[in-house]
Amino acid sequence: MLVTKVLSLPVCTVELNLISNLMAKKKSKSSRILVILECTEHAKTGIPGCSRYMTRKNKRNTPDRISLKKYNPILRKYTLHKEKK
Repeated sequence: MLVTKVLSLPVCTVELNLISNLMAKKKSKSSRILVILECTEHAKTGIPGCSRYMTRKNKRNTPDRISLKKYNPILRKYTLHKEKK
């Protein structure tokens, strides 16, 4: 298992729309891309809301989708968050 150090920030839906607009406009040749990590356990519970984090990853070093254990404030525990496309 490849362990990488990433910077993570909690994200809400309004911020996602703003960030996706910025990402669409920015065209750079950088190997670092923004990815969204979404909780895998939250959908199974039926509780409204979602837990998402936004982070950057190097697509050359980690071409596969990443999955990290992050804190879900709605469930109040650490859960597995997987990369969402």
